[in-house]
Amino acid sequence: MTDDEEGIETFYSAERWQNWLDRVEEEDLDPENEDSARLLLNLQDDAAIAVAKILAAYEEGRVDEDRAVEELGDVRDIVLSEVDFDDEDKLMLIDGVQTSLVPVFYAAEEYIVAGATEGEVDEFVRAAAGAEADEDLDAALGYVVQAGTRVIDGDALDVDLLEEFEYGLVSEWVNGLDSLQSALEDPEVVEEEG
Repeated sequence: MTDDEEGIETFYSAERWQNWLDRVEEEDLDPENEDSARLLLNLQDDAAIAVAKILAAYEEGRVDEDRAVEELGDVRDIVLSEVDFDDEDKLMLIDGVQTSLVPVFYAAEEYIVAGATEGEVDEFVRAAAGAEADEDLDAALGYVVQAGTRVIDGDALDVDLLEEFEYGLVSEWVNGLDSLQSALEDPEVVEEEG
């Protein structure tokens, strides 16, 4: 499918995701190393940019609600599919990226279907951290998704807020929302080649 086939936009592709995975597989990854960390962040940001572009297309009326939700589902299926690496450490790193992106997809879908949730981003993040501490991960994810709808609506997410909490799933999820926030502010495509 190309952009000029009946004006249909392509927001993301399995090939694009695979290109990133190939790079991760080829590189000597060390999360402490700046280049390795940047590669993983670019991989995450690239998927968040695809989500931001779908949201923009929806807002501008280029795609309707059904198509936007379908496109989000397609990108989610590509990005969250199981990765087949022999290297356990790299699998863990990719899993971290995938985990961070989970609320990005849900927040975008929620925003398209129901709009932004009333409330404050930081209150939702604090509620999510509280739910995680109580081991209620479904509620925690729900709060992060609600925070995500606020971010999509234009509210600012301050990642420094995470310093108040122990590192865990909520931290990873909020990290994904931070990528989404950056993508919404500047939806420029991350170059696949360095």
